[in-house]
Amino acid sequence: MVSQSVAELLKDHVTLTVEGIDRMYLNAYQPLLQTPGGVVHFFKEHQKKPVVSSVLMGPMTEAFVRSIHEYAKAHGVEMVRFEKGERKDDVFLERLKKFEFAGEEREGVVFIGVAQEKFAAFRTRKKRNPETGTTYPWLYRSTVMCNQYYFYLVDRDFGPLFIKFSSYFPYTARVCINGYEYAKRQLEKAGVPHEPLDNGFFSCSDPRRLQRILDALDEQKIRRLFEKWLRRLPHPFSAKDQAAGYRYELSMLQTEFSLTQVFDRPLAGRYFFEEVIRDHLDLGRPEQVSLIFNRRVTKRTPGTFRTRVITQGVIPSLHVRYKNTKVKQYFKEGRALRTETTINNTWDFGIGRRLKNLPELRKIGFAANRRLLDVQRISHGVSLEEGSFDRLIRPTEVAGQRTPAMRFGDPRVMALLTALCHLALLARPFAHRALREAVAPLLAQDLSTYTSGRMTYDLRRLRLHGLIQRIPRTHTYLVTDSGLRTALFLTKLYSRVLRPGSAPQASASRDASPHSPGLQRLHAALDRLISDARIAA
Repeated sequence: MVSQSVAELLKDHVTLTVEGIDRMYLNAYQPLLQTPGGVVHFFKEHQKKPVVSSVLMGPMTEAFVRSIHEYAKAHGVEMVRFEKGERKDDVFLERLKKFEFAGEEREGVVFIGVAQEKFAAFRTRKKRNPETGTTYPWLYRSTVMCNQYYFYLVDRDFGPLFIKFSSYFPYTARVCINGYEYAKRQLEKAGVPHEPLDNGFFSCSDPRRLQRILDALDEQKIRRLFEKWLRRLPHPFSAKDQAAGYRYELSMLQTEFSLTQVFDRPLAGRYFFEEVIRDHLDLGRPEQVSLIFNRRVTKRTPGTFRTRVITQGVIPSLHVRYKNTKVKQYFKEGRALRTETTINNTWDFGIGRRLKNLPELRKIGFAANRRLLDVQRISHGVSLEEGSFDRLIRPTEVAGQRTPAMRFGDPRVMALLTALCHLALLARPFAHRALREAVAPLLAQDLSTYTSGRMTYDLRRLRLHGLIQRIPRTHTYLVTDSGLRTALFLTKLYSRVLRPGSAPQASASRDASPHSPGLQRLHAALDRLISDARIAA
């Protein structure tokens, strides 16, 4: 196919774009039983036990496990013990094919899986009173191995899912749902024709309605789903316990936010990836990660930052990591570009884990997907307006204020331009300190060397040359559109043409005739470099 830029591929060859919550892994916990003090209150004040120890938990566990077995027997549900190393989802999918629904509701428990897994629980040890010498039980948190009971379900609104209960006090549960399965059920109910893709959609007769359905999947719907099945399944806490306030709350352990773009033909998608992977192998560097996630990354920021390109067969995938969060880009079934952000710890973005924070978290997840695509669009095939380079490298005067030239190739100028590329796509303006912290490492200097005064001088140069603009009545700045394009063009020209081209230039300098083979090789080499770097003439 004719060579096209990333922006052209996404504009001209995408037939369906869908954005939604993909997989969600939720934690169901008892807020009042998260500390030893809360456990003591449960047994001593609520259950009126004279002494609190882990011995009191045994009868509750036995009763809960017994109720699970009685439920399975009463409803004809098979109990399956998972083998070590066995993929639970594969077992579920295989049994789901053979599952027969009872009644017209098209929902029910497919089977109950059992597996021994580690679990954070409370245990008791003896402590001695230093004054009286008497011993007393002391509760503390520990890790134990205990049975986990997986209820694999099909819900009429959410489709396949599972709810997992620990068999040990305080009986923490896990819930796993899929937003695209939810959307499929809603389209089926409404009679909207669509063609499913593995964990997504290949086509839909009403894309806007599909997007509205995905946007409407919120915390209230998820909470109602969990409460509905809590009423149907065996419950570890009695009605009296629940009436006293011992009820489950939901928090987010892992949430996937995905953007799916279906290409009109596989070749267009393949070409997209060849261009993107070649152009963005540095996305996992800390400064590039800050672009995508809108989080400032410094030398003191803990965590791993890296990009990996993985090829399975002939289908590549791009992986970018920031702390506990990952962005993955790959092709589904050779036709759909999937860009997905998986957030494993909401505190990476200063957001609490409780489900009520889902609206704020989804903004971050979807914005990360869009920013990755924005970085790919803008930096691929960038060009420079005529005269922009000349204005930059000459002294200028704006409203009576003179400012020196910004010499192309000067290390400090190149560091400033690179930093602008890093800050340009942030959702909010940047301040003096943010730019200073971005420039100093690029100059291999610390903040004591690259002083605040030097940063103020550089900010003035950038502003008067039109690369940035100051937000009125604030001390913050935005990169202008022309500033971003100039910064991208010149940094790519410097890093991908001038540096690689220095070797053939040195060779050609020994043979200076205009028609010499050395200069001809130099010109050819530079033409190839410019073409490969995707820098317009």
